[in-house]
Amino acid sequence: MPKLKTRKAAKKRYKITGNDNFLRHHAYKGHLLMKKSNRQKRKLSQVLCVNESDIKSIKLMLPY
Repeated sequence: MPKLKTRKAAKKRYKITGNDNFLRHHAYKGHLLMKKSNRQKRKLSQVLCVNESDIKSIKLMLPY
């Protein structure tokens, strides 16, 4: 059986926790920041857990 390849894009976007959950960042924080309020930018900076329905597909992208 050949080794499975890791999806490099997923490796850059998700971090695995000790309980096999995945952490991700919010979108919409990359540009056009002048029109966004400080409160919105602060909320977009927070890290959150990936939804339960997406964990299976992320585990396939990150086999190791």
